[in-house]
Amino acid sequence: MSIMRRVRDITVATLNERLEKAEDPVRLIDQFLWSTREDIIQAEKLHQQYLGHSNHLKAQWLQAEHQKEKREQQALTALKAGEEQLARMALHEKATSEERSVQYRDLYEQSRQNTMELEDQLREMRSEYQLVYDKREYYAARMESLRLQQRMNARFTEGSQAGGVQPGTMFRRLEDRIGDMEMEAKSLHDLRRMGKEFITEAGNQVQSIIDRELQQLKKKLEKEGWSS
Repeated sequence: MSIMRRVRDITVATLNERLEKAEDPVRLIDQFLWSTREDIIQAEKLHQQYLGHSNHLKAQWLQAEHQKEKREQQALTALKAGEEQLARMALHEKATSEERSVQYRDLYEQSRQNTMELEDQLREMRSEYQLVYDKREYYAARMESLRLQQRMNARFTEGSQAGGVQPGTMFRRLEDRIGDMEMEAKSLHDLRRMGKEFITEAGNQVQSIIDRELQQLKKKLEKEGWSS
């Protein structure tokens, strides 16, 4: 198992657990998508490099195979011509080419195997990316619903704190307030009227006392022989 594959398994395995604890799952998913996209880009580059390397190894392998067959034909031609030494030299070069052919064939097969494994990883990562992207759209919609719900709750809370009431309740409170103001005004008016009546009554009492004292003084003067 490649290092890239091991890291990808850890990331995917822990995503759901982290989502359950995340306050903002959309942000966490965006981070995962960004990381996965970077991995896909790097894997695609590596895939292209593997393809180029595999093609080079295959070319070397086929060239060695061609050389092997060519030297074998040269050996046959040399034997037909009675040139055994030349045939030996051709067969020696054939063996060298055959060894190179086996080496490059093995390298090519390994490279082709790695390329196929990388292609599988790419398909899986792309599938994971699309799956998580679809989940992101779902969680984004849920977060937007939650945000709008919170705004609506805040609006009603602010209205309640600001004294927001139903129209019927509002007018009942207004009636009570106006009634209290009318009672205060009537009480003040009554107090003022009572004050005036008190002053008038007090004035009448004083005038009566003055008249009485005036009569007493007149009687006193008559006794002393004064006449008006």
